[in-house]
Amino acid sequence: MLTLRQLFLANNAQTTNFPLLLEFERAEGIYMYDKAGKAYIDLISGIGVSNLGHCNPYVINAIKAQLDKYMHLMVYGEYVQTPQVRFAEKLISILPDNLQSVYFTNSGAEAVEGALKLAKRFTGRQQIIAFHNSYHGSTHGALSVMGNEEYKQAYRPLLPGVNFIRFSEADDLQFITNQTACVIIETIQGEAGIRVPDESYMRALRARCDETGALLILDEIQTAFGRAGRLFAFEHFGIVPDILLLAKALGGGMPVGAFISSNAIMDSLKENPILGHITTFGGHPVCCAAGLAALEVLLHENLATQVAEKEVLIRELLVHPAIKEVRGKGLMLAIELENFDLNKKIIDRCIELGVITDWFLHCSNAMRIAPPLIITNDEIRTACNIIIESINYCLKD
Repeated sequence: MLTLRQLFLANNAQTTNFPLLLEFERAEGIYMYDKAGKAYIDLISGIGVSNLGHCNPYVINAIKAQLDKYMHLMVYGEYVQTPQVRFAEKLISILPDNLQSVYFTNSGAEAVEGALKLAKRFTGRQQIIAFHNSYHGSTHGALSVMGNEEYKQAYRPLLPGVNFIRFSEADDLQFITNQTACVIIETIQGEAGIRVPDESYMRALRARCDETGALLILDEIQTAFGRAGRLFAFEHFGIVPDILLLAKALGGGMPVGAFISSNAIMDSLKENPILGHITTFGGHPVCCAAGLAALEVLLHENLATQVAEKEVLIRELLVHPAIKEVRGKGLMLAIELENFDLNKKIIDRCIELGVITDWFLHCSNAMRIAPPLIITNDEIRTACNIIIESINYCLKD
């Protein structure tokens, strides 16, 4: 009889030759539990997904209630489905006035695809500006605006007309012109190792897009819903996008994404041709019910307002000669170390000691710190002590 691990390796497609192969039987709050009952602190929230932790009871109850009513009925946009309508209504209520229309998708990558199409359709232009070291997903369009050639070269040709500029470098804004359909940027770069732009730069970027008629797409797939200490990270910079991208924490643990814009911009998908963007499972009613419940918990418990204090505590605790920098905002942080080999050893030791962390796609010498927003100060101390202990252990070798 094959074990579950053997079946996983035999039948499930692999993305590397060295998967972690951890087997979890249940999860609750900030913890995941393996088959032996060992608890692991999820210090990366499933890569930015589990802002409320695992199995929030309010979200679980919303899922169960919707299951008793209906699941899939029809491709997105045809039927009036209560979970979609109520979720969109709630999102619009907490967003700036120009973000009026929500298009639900299955994932963040699909939200990127829809937003790029929308920008080109509305402006009638073809050029796209993206950023070095950016990450927006792995589908062909999203890959086209990824700023790391190593992960793209095997899949060319990709979208034409994509030009890359430097992140938070004002001199490069000159390359945004009246030929540019859109500028797509992570409000805070994630896979680059958590890079926070200057406020003056973001304001200048917004102004340059206004000047040239280019649409500004803000990718908040990782940063939204309190992760950076505000409901949306763009609030830190005093700007508003033309198109906003959401996913990850949007669904409270269920798969859902969205691109959001004004009615005037979004309406351009309705004709010439009709059905300008379609999706079968986007806005699945169970996912939308979960997302609405998660958003209600986030707002009711004021979780975003607690993030800054927790960031301060983490920065106070993660002090060590081997740590070159702690970088980021809110509970979206990167610990920069000397090199990947040391980082990987420390990460592996942390996992042995019951803390799940990870490295970044475009910054392999940095460790990811992005716990659920519900993490307590005592739990932060426990996790940070394990990180420091792991650093000391690995430096002895």
